[in-house]
Amino acid sequence: MAQISWVRDELLLACALVAENDWRELRQSDPQVLELSDLLRSLPLHGDAAVDQRFRSPNSVSRKTTDIATAHPHHAGPMTKGGRATRKIVADFLEHPSEMLAAAHAMREGVASGELHLIPAPADETDDSEVSEAPEGRLLRRWALHRERDRGLRSRKIQQVRKLGQPLRCEVCSFDFGLTYGPLGADYVEVHHVTPLYISGPRKTRLEDLALLCANCHRMCHRSHAGQSWRTPDALREEMHLAAGHKASCIS
Repeated sequence: MAQISWVRDELLLACALVAENDWRELRQSDPQVLELSDLLRSLPLHGDAAVDQRFRSPNSVSRKTTDIATAHPHHAGPMTKGGRATRKIVADFLEHPSEMLAAAHAMREGVASGELHLIPAPADETDDSEVSEAPEGRLLRRWALHRERDRGLRSRKIQQVRKLGQPLRCEVCSFDFGLTYGPLGADYVEVHHVTPLYISGPRKTRLEDLALLCANCHRMCHRSHAGQSWRTPDALREEMHLAAGHKASCIS
C-alpha cells in the first residue's frame, strides 16, 4: 500500500503514549501498542486505508514511538527520521503537557462514545494546513465546531441572554445583526465555546461555556495563528486593541 503520512490526531495519541511511558519507546508486542494500533485504524481520517492490515500496524506504531522518543531533547542517542510533524508534537507536549494529554484523553473518550465517528467533515473544512496545525488536531476541532452549530444549544443561549435583559450582539466587536440588517438579522448570532475541548474535555456543554459572536469574530477565534487555534472573546478583543493601536501609530 502507498505510505500514508501520520496526521496530527494520530501523533497526538502516539505521543501521549510515549509521554506516559516516561518518554521511552514501546515495542510492537506491548499491549498498549496493540491497543493503539486498533484505535488508529478505527479513526475516521484516512477512508478505507484500514482495510489493509499493514496500515498503522503494531510494527509501524512501535516505529513511531521510537521517532517520538528520540525527538525528545534529553534522548542520548541519535534521532530517527520522524519528520517535522513528529518533532512539532513533541515540542508541543513539552511546552503544554497537561493540555496535550487532556486532548489525547478527550479524543479517546470521543472514540469510545462513538461521537467522533458520527460527525461529518464540515463543508468549510477547506484549509488543510490550518486544520492540521491546530493543537487539538482535526477530529476534536470538528467535534467542537459540531457542538457550536447545535441549533438547540444556540437557541437556549439566546433565550438566556434575553431573560437577563442583555443585548443580542457580538461580545467582541458589539456587532448587532438586528440593528444592521433589520428583520433579516433579528435573533441571529453565532456561539463559541470559551474553552476548547482539548482543555475542558468532552463534558456536557453549559450555557456559561458559550459566548455570542458575529461571524467574523467567530472565525478569528478559531483561526490557527502563532501556535494557537482557539481564542476567548477577551483574547480576541485584546488582539483588536493591539491592531488598532498599531494602525494609529503608523498613521501618526
